[in-house]
Amino acid sequence: MQLLDRLKEIEHILEGMRAERKSPVRQNAEIPELKGVNKYSPVEEKIKLFKNLFQGRQDVFARQFESAKTGKSGYQPVCENEWKAGVCEKPKVKCAFCSHRKFVPYGDSVIEKHLRGVEQSSSFSRPFVAGIYPLLNDDCCNFLAVDFDEQTWLDDARAFIATCEKENIFAYLERSRSGDGGHVWIFFEDKIKAKVARDLGTLLLTKTLDARPEIKLASFDRFFPNQDYMPKGGLGNLIALPLQKKAREKNHSVFIDPTTSNAYEDQWAFLASMKKNANAFVEQKVSLAGLHHEILPAYENETSDEDVPWQSRRADFPKIEVPLPSKIDIVLSNQIFIDYTGLPAILRNRILRLASFQNPEFYQAQALRLPVWGKPRILYCYDIQAKYIGLPIGCLDKLAELLAHYKITPIIKDERNVGASIEAEFLGTLYPEQMLAAEALLKDDFGVLSATTAFGKTVVALWLIAQRKINTLILVHRAQLMEQWVERITEFLGIPKKEIGQISGTKKKRFGKIDVALITSVSRQGGVEEWVNDYGQIIVDECHHISAFSFEKAVRESRAKFKVGLSATLARKDGQHPIVLMNLGPVRYAVNANIQTAKR
Repeated sequence: MQLLDRLKEIEHILEGMRAERKSPVRQNAEIPELKGVNKYSPVEEKIKLFKNLFQGRQDVFARQFESAKTGKSGYQPVCENEWKAGVCEKPKVKCAFCSHRKFVPYGDSVIEKHLRGVEQSSSFSRPFVAGIYPLLNDDCCNFLAVDFDEQTWLDDARAFIATCEKENIFAYLERSRSGDGGHVWIFFEDKIKAKVARDLGTLLLTKTLDARPEIKLASFDRFFPNQDYMPKGGLGNLIALPLQKKAREKNHSVFIDPTTSNAYEDQWAFLASMKKNANAFVEQKVSLAGLHHEILPAYENETSDEDVPWQSRRADFPKIEVPLPSKIDIVLSNQIFIDYTGLPAILRNRILRLASFQNPEFYQAQALRLPVWGKPRILYCYDIQAKYIGLPIGCLDKLAELLAHYKITPIIKDERNVGASIEAEFLGTLYPEQMLAAEALLKDDFGVLSATTAFGKTVVALWLIAQRKINTLILVHRAQLMEQWVERITEFLGIPKKEIGQISGTKKKRFGKIDVALITSVSRQGGVEEWVNDYGQIIVDECHHISAFSFEKAVRESRAKFKVGLSATLARKDGQHPIVLMNLGPVRYAVNANIQTAKR
């Protein structure tokens, strides 16, 4: 049955490829009736062109405001009933949930005021900046915009547009209102499902990362619209409209040539020359990319069995056409430091992907039609420092697999701390399955034991200490666990309680041999205590808590050669268990909960 399903999938891919060859190389969806518009054209024609391109929700728009108290600015939907006595219930009731809200629609007069940069009447004149909501009520949109900021915004946007050109997607770059960023606009010939539009943007950004891996993964969270489905009671995110007069006078909020970064002399003639992307072409491209699992540059974090969250799809290592080095320098310390000098961008990107995964919280919120603000699509655990990429030590197996695939020899310099020798003898006897688990952990420098509470993980860890005979720091998150560990160390290793270090809020005894510490006592502002690096082995009890920042920081900054995790519930509700595996290594031995229960 699986073979038949796979054959059907392959046939589907082949059909798509055949269709792609038949489709035109470029989609030419021009706006013939507006083709001749330029800066000398009547206002009515300019507004018509502007409205044709920048289409969001028609029933509402947002206006920029500035706080008289703080001077800070923001945007809010324009409502006819705002601050009306007895009607408006702000700030007690948010606009999104107000039964009296009466939004002002987005129309020609709004566009004209925005372009002129001012709202005037007989009694007042005030600045006017409008924004629109791209996500429509039917979960469609007419355009996709991608936001780039920070110092590298122009180079990032150029790389993205180069990808668009390579993929036959029409895209246009606008310098933002601040002048310190840019928006790349992609227009569609007709409204299209927001999911398809966003998948297109994700695909293009993913491909761009192969050419420019320096682009931050936060860029995947800076799309307009920022989610596939309309949030309940909400409007989705908004984007400021371009060409507002006051900003334009500073040469901001204008469309620019990506190569020269100069603004086009006639903005209206440039707008009239823009082409929209054919929906069928976009849908086909996204569909094919989905079949090849090319859309997002991070591993899917999903499993049908919560007992085995560490099982994941085999890594995909696509063919790299550019020359690759025959060897690569790697330093093992608290992290894996990879010298990326001379490495092609596409290989650097593949290395970074090893420490990235999709954030389930984002997709859960989106599926429930909840706001996704503050929930990144991709979580990552890598660093880029000077000439090195820093990966968590648990990524070493995957890195070795990647390098072997591309026939690159790693030249490894091991600077981890092997620790100080200690006297330790195991006084107990392991059950057969405990011995299997213990031997599996002993084979590798790092790894996780996933087993039920009654399995005896603590005893297995003490056997490891006795085998390795190096000083060990045991990290726990509750004082009760610390007391239990001290008792077991005395029972199974015969070490007097007075010789076992205990570090907590009230206890500060540290002997540097076998010490047990509360994670809160190891962490300090900006990092962890320096003495954490004195140990050759770290054991993390209930290691599923490691995705908490304090736990991850403590484990990641340690240069201990041996790192071991113990957990009965590795799968986390928030789906962030990959952080555990990246920092402590893969599961070396797992005990099926159902089988263990049956044995008992």
